[in-house]
Amino acid sequence: MARKNTRRSGSVVTINDVARHAGVSPMTVSRVINSGTNVREETRDKVNASIKALRFSPNLAARNLASAGSIYIGLICSNPSAAYLSELLMGSMEQSRISGCQLMIEECEGAGKDRDAILNMVRGGIDGVILVPPLCDSEEALAAVVEAGLPAVLVASGRPAAGISAVSINDFEAARAMTRYLLALGHRRIAFINGHPNQTASGQRLRGYVEGMTEAGLSIGTDQVAQGYFKYRSGLAAAETLLSGYKPTAIFASNDEMAAATMAVAHRKGLDVPGDLAVVGFDDTPLATTVWPELTTVRQPIADMARESVRMLIEQVRRRRAGAPPAVTHKVVKFSLVERESSMRSAGAAPQAPETRRKAPATKS
Repeated sequence: MARKNTRRSGSVVTINDVARHAGVSPMTVSRVINSGTNVREETRDKVNASIKALRFSPNLAARNLASAGSIYIGLICSNPSAAYLSELLMGSMEQSRISGCQLMIEECEGAGKDRDAILNMVRGGIDGVILVPPLCDSEEALAAVVEAGLPAVLVASGRPAAGISAVSINDFEAARAMTRYLLALGHRRIAFINGHPNQTASGQRLRGYVEGMTEAGLSIGTDQVAQGYFKYRSGLAAAETLLSGYKPTAIFASNDEMAAATMAVAHRKGLDVPGDLAVVGFDDTPLATTVWPELTTVRQPIADMARESVRMLIEQVRRRRAGAPPAVTHKVVKFSLVERESSMRSAGAAPQAPETRRKAPATKS
């Protein structure tokens, strides 16, 4: 029998409803909504899950009157991966709505436009800015932030600039873990497609791959690594080069779009994935489960990192308004390996215990 809904249809969800659903006090819910400190991470996650489940929408007008005014956050986009950008925007917009701040989004197109994009936002009255790849590693963008005296948070930088808050994963460890995973499957001819050189995360991922191969006693030739630029088309060119020359049994691409391109090239050449060639990626964007076969990849919680960047930036803005000294924080969030159908044991490989990893669920959400 269906459970009767005790709430009247169309009634407004309140902060007390969220508190009851999450099993916490209304004050705790208020702290989470307002990006306050003194809340444990697991409690914050529980409250945010209840907010999402109940579709709670804070009364922004009332909150702005109760606070020291609305907070305006700028997010500047200049990322070649549409899937990656979609996850970033989804997380930042959702958290901005929950936290009651105003999110201003501006696209930065073309080299040398980083500074102009930030100055445009400063003129628009933003209180702080979130810099996502590749702007999080742009010297021009970072200099403009410092010059404007803006609170800022960097998202997914492989080597965050000193003096600026950041949220990221450990790209080196993630890439090494994926390389170890392929080695555990018996692969020895493992090739790598590097990411864009304008992002420090690319260098960290390459280092992780090299370290994983080196600790297994394997040398790496120049024909084993191809340059990519995080775009699908660059993945096509890189995969064509690797499969025409080095002929690997596994290819590790630095993002899901280049991994998807690698599978397309493999299919065109009559290679079975994963029978003839294992292909793995990085990020676990929605693209990973729309290609065939579904992609084994490193899960970087992009949307969660975007949400955290909004919370961190709001806290910085509030500290500044209260006259408190700035608090620079670098939060490293967890990654995981998601095993799907694009990878399997190399033919004739001796059994070897693979590193502990997370198996993708059988059904899509």
